[in-house]
Amino acid sequence: MPQTWDELKTVAKQLTIDKDGDNRIDQHGIFLPLGKGEFTVFIWSPFLWSAGGDLLQDQKPQLNTPAAQTALQLWLDLVKSDSAILSQPERGYEEDNFISGKVAMQISGSWALRFMTSKKIDFGVMPIPRDRNAATAIGGENLFLFKTNPEREAAAWKFAEYVVSEAFQTAWSTQTGYLPVNLKSQTSPAYAEYIKQQPEVSIFIQQMSSGRVRPLTADYPRISESIGRAIESTLLQKNTPAEALANAQRSLDLSSGSF
Repeated sequence: MPQTWDELKTVAKQLTIDKDGDNRIDQHGIFLPLGKGEFTVFIWSPFLWSAGGDLLQDQKPQLNTPAAQTALQLWLDLVKSDSAILSQPERGYEEDNFISGKVAMQISGSWALRFMTSKKIDFGVMPIPRDRNAATAIGGENLFLFKTNPEREAAAWKFAEYVVSEAFQTAWSTQTGYLPVNLKSQTSPAYAEYIKQQPEVSIFIQQMSSGRVRPLTADYPRISESIGRAIESTLLQKNTPAEALANAQRSLDLSSGSF
């Protein structure tokens, strides 16, 4: 089980196989999402964090950083070595290649476990390999309370309290595969029984301690689009990581009116 980026590259290469001797790869080592959309950024973000980077510095978007270049270079190395196969544009969440055995590893979330189990394939789960430190992405869904009138605000707050309660979170997580955010839910007998039935979920629970969220800022959609374009350009080998990130920062500065 690879624990570091170097080990990931080695294992991905070992799992890239020509099974029938026709000089064509039948199984690639890893599946990577292609596209400039948010899913690609979501999957790539842990690699940025693991390299010691972030998308904001001093509360300002800084995309062209050494850590971002390092994280992009890892994915580019996997592509150049033929260890990685890229998804169709904006379809990096699909598991067809993994299920059919055309790819050995794929970065996904706990939501996929029940589907994988239903396909009756032999699979395992491991934490995302690290560079400087362990990292994973938490989130994807947001719950906002809008300012309106006192009665509606009180009702919205009551609903929010219910959604994060132990009872709701236990029911939600065991029926959907998403992770419970309520700590009492995580340690409840009902959730312990769920883990017995789906033991792979315990790896995701363990990784929550190294989880991070994407920037909570009104500028995030523009940041995501810019970094997504950089990832796409790098994986398609149109630009080096440094060039792609410089272009992304320039585009972001222009769109936000910065100079």
